[in-house]
Amino acid sequence: MKKTYLFLHIAVILAGFTGVFGKLITLNEGLLVWYRVLFSTVMLFFVLKIFRVNSNITFQEKLGIGKAGMFITIHWIFFYASIKYSNISIGVVCYCLTSFFTAVFKPMIDKARFKISELLLSALTVLGISLIFHFDASYQLGIGLGVISSAFAALYTIYNERLVQRYDSKVINFYQMLSGTIGLGILLPVYLYFFPVKTFFPGARDIFYLLLLSLFCTVGLYILFAEVLKKIPAFTVNLTFNLEPIYAIVLAFLFFNESKEVNFSFYLGLFFVMASVALQTVISVRKSR
Repeated sequence: MKKTYLFLHIAVILAGFTGVFGKLITLNEGLLVWYRVLFSTVMLFFVLKIFRVNSNITFQEKLGIGKAGMFITIHWIFFYASIKYSNISIGVVCYCLTSFFTAVFKPMIDKARFKISELLLSALTVLGISLIFHFDASYQLGIGLGVISSAFAALYTIYNERLVQRYDSKVINFYQMLSGTIGLGILLPVYLYFFPVKTFFPGARDIFYLLLLSLFCTVGLYILFAEVLKKIPAFTVNLTFNLEPIYAIVLAFLFFNESKEVNFSFYLGLFFVMASVALQTVISVRKSR
């Protein structure tokens, strides 16, 4: 179990860099995500071949996996849109609402009772995030996009938790990235009609950042993510990912000089976020025992 939690926190650190790449890459959010899933699909294809992973499953099973792939693709579009219409801090702070949406959606999807402990821990997280970042009225669009993003991230985690019990994590991620490439590729002409761009092709620097984003923050991250979900509940995983904004905000301070003051309010909010993660981790470990 300790090894699984180590993998989880490595995944969180990798996730902290996704917002940074979203700021560095000059493509709009639609093209950025399409190239991300395309590059990731190619990389995962070679991973399956090199490790000789059996990927022979039925067409219906591929569609089931692909549905979760569309959830993560849509999540990324809204996540990067939130960053580009506001800043890194807004996007990653809103992502913390994923644990709240998981606590609400999962009982509805599983037709089970709501867990008061999960709702209370989510409220603790929301309180911490509100203290870390004082939402500015000028960022309302970015905040709205970030909230939608976190809702789709919760749906992805809930459905992915079921898939990892049946399939190899590399197979899951391959078909999810493939479905994102095909699904978003079909919708891209319509998207670009409403959000036109000067060029469809990324420059050399964008390609370099996209390769890093795809290799480490997509293929590596989501294989770890799938492996972790085999042993840790979806709510606990999403709650632990609430540490991602801490890493991402620090990176934003270092590389983009975002005008956020690290004051007493920041440290108090950080305490509440870490407390919610620590409490849920303790509860999860006791249940597993």
